[in-house]
Amino acid sequence: MTTWTKRFPAREFQRDLLDWFARERRDLPWRKDRDPYKVWVSEVMLQQTRVETVIPYFEKFMEQFPTLEALAEAEEDEVLKAWEGLGYYSRVRHLHAAVKEVKERYGGQVPDDPEQFSKLKGVGPYTVGAVLSLAYGVPEPAVDGNVMRVLSRLFFVTDDIAKPSTRKRFEQIVREIMAYENPGAFNEALIELGALVCTPRRPSCLLCPVQAYCQAFAEGVPEELPVKTKKTAVKQVALAVAVLADDEGRILIRKRSNTGLLANLWEFPGCETGGEEGKEKLGQMLHERYGLQIELAEPFASFDHAFSHLVWRLTVYRGRLVDGGPVEEPLRLVPGDELESYVFPVSHQRIWRKYKEQAGEVHRLH
Repeated sequence: MTTWTKRFPAREFQRDLLDWFARERRDLPWRKDRDPYKVWVSEVMLQQTRVETVIPYFEKFMEQFPTLEALAEAEEDEVLKAWEGLGYYSRVRHLHAAVKEVKERYGGQVPDDPEQFSKLKGVGPYTVGAVLSLAYGVPEPAVDGNVMRVLSRLFFVTDDIAKPSTRKRFEQIVREIMAYENPGAFNEALIELGALVCTPRRPSCLLCPVQAYCQAFAEGVPEELPVKTKKTAVKQVALAVAVLADDEGRILIRKRSNTGLLANLWEFPGCETGGEEGKEKLGQMLHERYGLQIELAEPFASFDHAFSHLVWRLTVYRGRLVDGGPVEEPLRLVPGDELESYVFPVSHQRIWRKYKEQAGEVHRLH
């Protein structure tokens, strides 16, 4: 027993939390059954993504890959296309690799042993706790940002939640206050409490079912917790991008490398400008790297696209291919009406929408 939980009335807390959860839990598609595969997919989708965004993706994904075997046997491009728009594509690549391993090593049955499950690609401590407690009733803690916020306020924990040691401390607290007869509901209830009531700003303390146990509320400072160090300033990268058509109206696209950011996704060709004139830099890059000659008009779009660690500042040009050798991988010329079948990152989906909108405006003017 830690000093945090020594005199904590765990049984009463469990009762009040679980009673509230039984009444107020949201009707979400992944809660309809406890198939470990479905729970696993939902948890991967929910990492760094809002519940409202995930719902239609989850339903569509399950239609396309209703079983673990179906996902394991699918081609990567097919899986990436189903994920398109959710971002953080490494999540689905890791999931795809992991379900293949489950099919090969465990006969398609998600292992219920924490040690075995944690060795699969992309499976961290939170995923272990969430999937195994919800699907199998294994009493493992599932500590995400919601849970850290709830616990920091309940127990007045002022340790920096950005530190791995603090997460470990919260995992230990959960082990000590968990409802062991129903660990899945307990974990889910803590997460739900953080999502609906114990929110980052303006928490609904007067509606909280466990307000009586909350030290931060008693001290009148719930919004001051949790403590988290500020991130360092994100890097900003200026990019020039072009939507280039050939004489047949086909559009030039490029496949990104198979490692790093947005690996294996398709994009419109572009380059970092380094503060230089984007037109010149882009034309020079395409000529030197691929032997292509292009003509560019003035930019038709300019916007920022933020990742967790950097911001792309995109300037987008319309242009045409004038001359050059045969187009070879990683480049490809694709009819515009076939672009939908390729997997593009969100920023380049936005570029294509703006390109088509502007093309529509031009047609209307004529």
